[in-house]
Amino acid sequence: MLLSIIHGIFKTKTKQKQITTELAQMAKAGNEEVLNDLLFAFTPFMKKTASFVCKRTIDEHDEEFSVAMNGFHEAIMSFNPSENASLQTYAHLIIKRRIIDFIRKESVRKEKVLLIHASREEALTEHQLLFDAQALDSYSIEQQAEARREEISRYTKLLAEFGLSFEDLAKVAPKHEDARKTAFQTAQIIAETEEFYEFLIKYKRLPLKEMEEIVEVSRKTLERHRKYIIAVALLLKSDFNYIKEYVKGEII
Repeated sequence: MLLSIIHGIFKTKTKQKQITTELAQMAKAGNEEVLNDLLFAFTPFMKKTASFVCKRTIDEHDEEFSVAMNGFHEAIMSFNPSENASLQTYAHLIIKRRIIDFIRKESVRKEKVLLIHASREEALTEHQLLFDAQALDSYSIEQQAEARREEISRYTKLLAEFGLSFEDLAKVAPKHEDARKTAFQTAQIIAETEEFYEFLIKYKRLPLKEMEEIVEVSRKTLERHRKYIIAVALLLKSDFNYIKEYVKGEII
């Protein structure tokens, strides 16, 4: 019944998003019947997301599906309409991260190979954080200003490769908060998904067809915010740490 309500009666994505948000809030408030209905209704979505991350077909018999379901449940319980673009977009990010964590843990248990790789990544991350802290203490105001100018210059050149400029972004940036969050989280999915980002870099455009299947955003909306989404995705994948400071509160 719920599946038909979400995907049948309400034909537009806007209406689907609205009713899904309302149901998610009911489930979060403790309505177990609605929670179970949501988990059932979004089972195909969970399978599709898990299959996308694992690059193979995932069904109810796979452990990855259980991880995906737990991730979707986590997304419902932590979903906040005022902070997240949509339940489906938010859940995609959570499920992807939980499955990646699961794959890493399984690899450690079976082969011990990725443990070394993950440890190195963690060590590098900790080292970078330590370096950043030390750098902030030791840099003079002039040096920091120069570093910011250098980042802005590099980002300007990168944007130019995609036919974009800061002036363009000032004009096309979503004016409404909901639209901005939707566009930002869509950009985050692109930045965190290798296939999507490679498509963007290679063709200098968004993988609209693939994105439309994942996020609760119409193709028209994706196209309308195309420039902003591309600019944010490029920033998130960059090493422009000073510029990222301005958007760190937006990152899930």
